Amino acid sequence: MDRLVELEVAGQIAARVVGTDPETDLAVLKIDAKNLSAITFGKSEELQVGDVVLAIGNPFGVGQTVTQGIVSATGRNRLGINTFENFIQTDAAINPGNSGGALIDTNGNLIGINTAIFTKTEGSVGIGFAIPVSLARQIMEQIITKGRVDRGWLGVAAQDIEHDANVRGARIMGVQRGGPAERAGIRPGDVVVAINGKPIPDTGALINETAALAPGTRGTFGVLRDSKPLSIPVEVGRRPPPARNGQAAPR
Repeated sequence: MDRLVELEVAGQIAARVVGTDPETDLAVLKIDAKNLSAITFGKSEELQVGDVVLAIGNPFGVGQTVTQGIVSATGRNRLGINTFENFIQTDAAINPGNSGGALIDTNGNLIGINTAIFTKTEGSVGIGFAIPVSLARQIMEQIITKGRVDRGWLGVAAQDIEHDANVRGARIMGVQRGGPAERAGIRPGDVVVAINGKPIPDTGALINETAALAPGTRGTFGVLRDSKPLSIPVEVGRRPPPARNGQAAPR
């Protein structure tokens, strides 16, 4: 973790990589510089569609640039960009070179980290994505305090409920032998519908809410088994690191 990277901040400044989180495509860098002003964190969870935002970056290496747009959507996921996705979508022009730049509100508060665009031409077409600052802050604090990001792990394979308008949840298709789910008594065929009282509408929510639990802590999993509701306490494990071949770690 003592690699050096070069940042263009009024010239070039050596930065040390404190830690990285490949599953959200975030990293924490440390630089030794004076007279820098810290940005104020905003509340990305309060963003609404139509809010005006500004994207800051260095597109195509032309130099620092600011573009303006609005929030087009929140909570975008299943885009295949990162393992954990809860993106802010914006039509502020984001181009190659904007990644890692700030997405701010009209008061100058940081609300997101620009991370990706949807394009077929390598240029902006008005569909850009930013990681909410609420998530980025969690990742930052864990990396600074522990040097890594720890996430809860259940040890299951799951799929969305389809063709059943009366049930929303994640159906357990397989349970890893000796894993947290098996030890707690979760079985294939169970449908997870809530974690600590929070509804679980699909597998994406199952992954995210399980990951949000600290390894070694207990969560109460609301489950439907043969259409009967159960509350199952589960001591979650530590999520394994991503596989080197790019495949996602098990849930």
